Amino acid sequence: MKPGELLIWAFFVPSLFCQAQDKDSAGKPAQPAPAVGQPAPAASTLPAVAPPPLAAGAAADTYVIGASDVIAVSVWKEPTLSGSLLVRPDGMISLPLLGDVQASGLTPLQLADQIATKLKKFIQDPNVSVVVSQIHSKVVYLMGEVGKKGPIEMTPGMTLLEAIGSAGGITEFANAKKIYILRDEAGKHEKIPVHYKEALKGNSAFDLVLKPGDTIVVP
Repeated sequence: MKPGELLIWAFFVPSLFCQAQDKDSAGKPAQPAPAVGQPAPAASTLPAVAPPPLAAGAAADTYVIGASDVIAVSVWKEPTLSGSLLVRPDGMISLPLLGDVQASGLTPLQLADQIATKLKKFIQDPNVSVVVSQIHSKVVYLMGEVGKKGPIEMTPGMTLLEAIGSAGGITEFANAKKIYILRDEAGKHEKIPVHYKEALKGNSAFDLVLKPGDTIVVP
């Protein structure tokens, strides 16, 4: 190779090598340098956000609180005013600052509103929730030829068949044709005949909805 050609190659090859390096650098995303003294906080070090107060239970707008029920009263950011309370036989509960408050005969939402209204004298914009944690005021009784005699706690809208099923059903000695319900309502003692077999057939007209204090008698 002539000396002149060697000089041309010596100039041309390094130029190609530099262009290849530039292309390789251009294909990579730029990595911004972190600001001096300002490291990004890790996700685990971020402060936790306090949750909102718990909403009242599913039946908060329909269930009526009664004596012996256990309710949970929660006042947002006021732990000394929150806690689990037993509704006394007189239908009252006792709360700090407020003293006795009527609970029986109210739904959880109504009671929460009443407590919040009374607390406005002491706290700005009180946020109150009430949840029924244990139901003891709504019971029905079963007597006679059933698997389990005695009181059972009611569920909302409990029917005759549901109550008998909760008690283990009727025994083989039961007279299904003579089952009846004893009910005290408005000071009157009432005996309600039951068509048990018709209810079992799926006729909802005979699967009576029970009321607190009903006694189901299975001869």
